Amino acid sequence: MKALGLDLGDRWVGTALSDGMKMTCKPYETVDLEALEQFLEEILAAEPISVVVVGYPKTFSGGESAQTNKIVALKNSLEARFTEVRGRAIIWLLWDERLSSKRALDVQHGSSSAEAKKRSHSIAAAFILQSYLDNLAFHAVES
Repeated sequence: MKALGLDLGDRWVGTALSDGMKMTCKPYETVDLEALEQFLEEILAAEPISVVVVGYPKTFSGGESAQTNKIVALKNSLEARFTEVRGRAIIWLLWDERLSSKRALDVQHGSSSAEAKKRSHSIAAAFILQSYLDNLAFHAVES
């Protein structure tokens, strides 16, 4: 089973997809927020995804902001709609995304083109998802 990462934004949603063993991931696609539900319908039907990891935009002090509340509400709405796909349960979780956008921009060496900015959302989603996957691997080693 695979994992899907989402970096939810006000206009764009970055996505990332893991391998079947949930060890690594790569940036997938940047989707217009208005097309997100259609995108999820398609990818959740086409790929064996068991978990969707949503970037949780905490403040640097670990608190919540208006943006945090907005993202949580959107995640909850999507989770209600996509709890199960083709008989397969989908787990939805929030994962700390602090500094993922900055790291994504750094990877692109500060490129400021419109295409690079759009792509940075899917790169940020990959950083979020890889952090989750690394945590899974770490806890598997501890057991």
